[in-house]
Amino acid sequence: MTETTFRISEAAALLGVSADTVRRWVDGGRLAASRDEHGHRLVPAAELAAFVRAEAGQAELASSSARNRMRGIVTDVRRDGVMAQVEIQAGPFRLVSLMSREAADELGLAPGVVADAVVKSTNVVVELAGQ
Repeated sequence: MTETTFRISEAAALLGVSADTVRRWVDGGRLAASRDEHGHRLVPAAELAAFVRAEAGQAELASSSARNRMRGIVTDVRRDGVMAQVEIQAGPFRLVSLMSREAADELGLAPGVVADAVVKSTNVVVELAGQ
């Protein structure tokens, strides 16, 4: 069985960063990569997972049991009398939150605001990519 590897562009897409950022990490020795017979850089899946885990471990965590945090930009806020629907684009991911209008107003949520989406769920479905 061969080891799973990712090209720089694939690793970048998985991490939600640019290919240039991944290249800088590789060139700076922060992320291991090898080259294939065509000279393309390949990042071993195990190395990418270890890198992500180490980076996440360095992120400052708030006093909360929620560990699924994604920083993004608010793209839309729809308010009615009592509730607000807030959309955040975090890398390639679109997240939608329903909250009280009061909370959205207190946080100053509006398109263009940078915010963290913090997800705590009792049910998370995991599917294999491409399945």
